[in-house]
Amino acid sequence: MDLETIKTLIDFVGRSRVSELTVSEDGTTVRISAGLAKRTSPEPIPNGRRERIVEVTPADGGEIARGDSSRMVKAPVFGVLHRSPNPGAPAFVEVGDVVGVGQNLCIVEAMKVFNTVSAHRAGPITRILAGDGLEVEAGQPLMEIG
Repeated sequence: MDLETIKTLIDFVGRSRVSELTVSEDGTTVRISAGLAKRTSPEPIPNGRRERIVEVTPADGGEIARGDSSRMVKAPVFGVLHRSPNPGAPAFVEVGDVVGVGQNLCIVEAMKVFNTVSAHRAGPITRILAGDGLEVEAGQPLMEIG
């Protein structure tokens, strides 16, 4: 599902009296609700495939879509996001942590190549937008540095 379609759906939910909208396409389900956002891990579906589910509220989507892109940390490649250096280890950063330029924030694994994502600016982590172990797209916002 492309970003423009998701933005259109977010705008629709924000302007209408619809409280929740769920749309599935190509193994990705986007659930947009007028309430608080809650992000879930992949859920199994009947045929055994795993489906990626992303949930946003109109406020989240609007900020991601229209926010100051210089504050966003984006995925360098398509792959699986790892928020910690090793399984079972604490995450590199959490919301509220203050980071410096060049500090490691997460890893995106693509075809057994581990791409370290570093901070491009100093400041506090204000939001984490992608879940650990989930697939991310190249250019997808992962975190926001305030």
